[in-house]
Amino acid sequence: MTTTMQALPVAIIGAGLAGLSCAQDLVQAGHQVHVFDKSRGPSGRMSTRRADDPAGPWQCDHGAQYFTARDATFRAEVARWQQAGVAALWDARLASFDGSSWSTPETPLERFVGAPRMTSPAAWLVQGLQQAGERAQTQWQTTVQGLERQADGWTITSAEHGLHAQRYSAVLLAVPAPQAVPLLQPVAAAGAAVAASARMRGSWAVMVRCPAPVPLPWDGAFINDGPLRWVARDSSKPGRTVPPGMETWLLHASPEWSEAHIEDSADAVTGTLLAAFAALGGPSTHLVQATAHRWRYADTEPALTQGHWWDATACVGMCGDWLNGGKVEGAWLSGQSLAQQVLQAR
Repeated sequence: MTTTMQALPVAIIGAGLAGLSCAQDLVQAGHQVHVFDKSRGPSGRMSTRRADDPAGPWQCDHGAQYFTARDATFRAEVARWQQAGVAALWDARLASFDGSSWSTPETPLERFVGAPRMTSPAAWLVQGLQQAGERAQTQWQTTVQGLERQADGWTITSAEHGLHAQRYSAVLLAVPAPQAVPLLQPVAAAGAAVAASARMRGSWAVMVRCPAPVPLPWDGAFINDGPLRWVARDSSKPGRTVPPGMETWLLHASPEWSEAHIEDSADAVTGTLLAAFAALGGPSTHLVQATAHRWRYADTEPALTQGHWWDATACVGMCGDWLNGGKVEGAWLSGQSLAQQVLQAR
């Protein structure tokens, strides 16, 4: 890489945990980054919906429900999040249902959540980037549609702004695999092939507002029968606030059911999942308010385990949970590993 190219910033497309982890490492090493995301703010799979009902404001995590920390490096990062007040342990009462009987998980496992919402760690990472001044820039509501490698660096074209004037020394994609394929196909066929090999599945989520506490003896349950896969009392997570007497619950459909019904209407999905919740002991469907969200790229089956992808010649790469086991921890570690590859090249 030439001296001129080294002076250019690195473009990171996607402000989920993988992209922000990668940006954090590069900035800490003294490099410039420019993070793009099509949303209004950071989140990725750690997403939270906030809105208002007649009863008052509410929030509910509708993406990743919690995360674990097995890797020592990630545990140290989570400890920093806890110290900053943006993550906490969720001491949830858990259960499992196989269609005929209930059981309790035998192995205790530390489960963490963002606090006061799942988006909080990502927002904290963005705050850290902003404190880096000119070395870090974040740009929201920018949908990158095209990449091109020219003699003076990479260029980016977005739906909202057309061709951007800035040139970049490298482009790193931190987006779901199906979104990476069309971006890479014209400029890095090998990377596009890696992304195309990942089979990502959707998941319907229904966020439920209950006017009174639901008398179920658990805060989260793994459901291995019917359309549901996971049910959680979201308002039991640390730092959550809800109107007096109200509870929020999250219903995740199974990947298999979601894929079979991915184009169904939100009303139809809501009715089916609320009925399944009621059959487990949840409230009658007419007593609650509910909002459905189609999580298009919820998981990868099977998830890849290569960590990241990097073309040192073209200076283009990819990171994300789908490249590293499919979980929140894997996303953060994937961003770190790609950042190290970029630093070696620079």
